[in-house]
Amino acid sequence: MLRRNGARGGGGSRSGSGSGSGARSSYTRLMLSLVAVAIVAAAIAATMAGCPGPEQELAERVVDRFSSEPKLTLYSHKTDKKTEIGLEEYITGVVAGEMKPEWPKNAYAAQAIVARTFTLELLSRGGTRDLHGADICDNHVHAQAYNPDNITQTIKDAVRMTRGEVMIYRNRYVKGWFSASCGGRTTNAKTGLAYKGEEPAYIKSVSCKESRITPPEVKKWSADIDSETVLQALKKLGKPLPNLSGAQIAKRVDNRAAVLRLSGGGKKVEIDGADFRVAVGPEKMRSIWLTQFEVKDGRLITSGTGFGHGVGLCQWGANELARENSSPEEIVKHYFPKVTIKRLWR
Repeated sequence: MLRRNGARGGGGSRSGSGSGSGARSSYTRLMLSLVAVAIVAAAIAATMAGCPGPEQELAERVVDRFSSEPKLTLYSHKTDKKTEIGLEEYITGVVAGEMKPEWPKNAYAAQAIVARTFTLELLSRGGTRDLHGADICDNHVHAQAYNPDNITQTIKDAVRMTRGEVMIYRNRYVKGWFSASCGGRTTNAKTGLAYKGEEPAYIKSVSCKESRITPPEVKKWSADIDSETVLQALKKLGKPLPNLSGAQIAKRVDNRAAVLRLSGGGKKVEIDGADFRVAVGPEKMRSIWLTQFEVKDGRLITSGTGFGHGVGLCQWGANELARENSSPEEIVKHYFPKVTIKRLWR
């Protein structure tokens, strides 16, 4: 379970932080906090008689300050072991895993705010406990990339300067989405991620200066995908075809292929572009900002711009804004203009 520093079982942390005011008092404070959250949830549920669960779920994620840095359990896929770690130490490894070496400090610091928010929002929904019996893991598919071997002094300094800072909206954690390259403009969650919930009010499509510095191999890409890979992806998504004969973009949003149409054997299926990208392989089909999408000689030929889903923070854009001397908070607010940045611990 995610712990506030000093709670029972906190002595194994590698973060080097202090022990707080003792296990009993920390545990008591935590229990009182949980009781308070339960009261808020019950009050909201009572006023929303006849409504289903989301209101209570949101109530359970009301943001509160921590008396000290939280600790969490981290599962390593490489060693198959769990380690207790300070949240700031974890975020330092995430920034090192998610961004390239020798980037500006303020870009790292902006990533730290977003990654810290991503982590706490995920933990508020159980983290990776159902998968690994630990709060979080080091796999980017389940959580975020984590690579402590790439930590530099600049990254340490960047994380330290934003210590405890997270994004909130209406006093709740937001989803701290980020991607490598948005292609020049970010998009909404329903388009970029095929997000099934209601579009978050704090996610907006914004322009991005990343193209000034993004290298050509990131900016532009192309892929030649065999029909079997495509057919298996469609089967996985519940939209099977007997064979592959045609492909086209059925709907665009923010320049992106929001809906794709594929055909074969006299049948046609439509699928969210974001879902298809993940199913067919996000390293092959790097984005859904597509400039080509067609079938030739039984193979899917596609090309586009950008790398990733394009929702929230653009890492190459953050790099450019940092070069222009924007602060970490200014960079974050560019991509999440409606959020408030709040420090939850010192």
